[in-house]
Amino acid sequence: MGVFNRLRDIIGSNINAMLDRAEDPQKLIRLMIVEMEDTLAEVKAACAGAMAQRAKMQRELEAVRQRSAAWGEKAQLAVDKGREDLAREALRARREFRSRELEVDQELAAQQALVEQYHADIAQLDQKLAAVREKQRILLERHKLARYSKKARGNSARADSAEVIMRFEQFENRVERLEAEAEIAGMSRRPNLEQEFDRLAGDDEIEDELKALKESKQAPTPRPEQG
Repeated sequence: MGVFNRLRDIIGSNINAMLDRAEDPQKLIRLMIVEMEDTLAEVKAACAGAMAQRAKMQRELEAVRQRSAAWGEKAQLAVDKGREDLAREALRARREFRSRELEVDQELAAQQALVEQYHADIAQLDQKLAAVREKQRILLERHKLARYSKKARGNSARADSAEVIMRFEQFENRVERLEAEAEIAGMSRRPNLEQEFDRLAGDDEIEDELKALKESKQAPTPRPEQG
């Protein structure tokens, strides 16, 4: 594809529609910028060549005009000296230069129009490139904002998790403290319980002893045998 076809396509392109259809807008916009910059460089180079050609035509036109004027002066001199034959030859030469002057003037007008078109194309391409770069800037800002939001949400989630863990640890510590207090209280009551059971065991022994005493009291005293 030639530079002019690319230029027309770029200038006539709908950036927003292209980006909306793109799977990777950032990649596409980078490629668009590279393409535009390359095309712009080529158009500027072509414009510089057209301007150089215009300058050359301007110099040629000035030279043709000078030659035409010089042959006119020679024709006048020949007439003044009574040399009509030389005057005719000078007038024929001036006619040729005037004809060439008309051709160069027309070519110069076309070249001037070409240079002006290049300038207009460059201005449009510069404007299009600026719009694409602005789109790129907006996409980058959106990307940064998305990353920041994601990071912020991640930090928030981690903060929430940390808070939950901290509360759980506090609750766990509280339960462990209550269990420890209960264990200490149980240890303080244990001697009293042991004494109570010891007392009960002692009571059983006393009862047994008391029962034995009672039984021994109720038993008849054996009589002595008579001889």
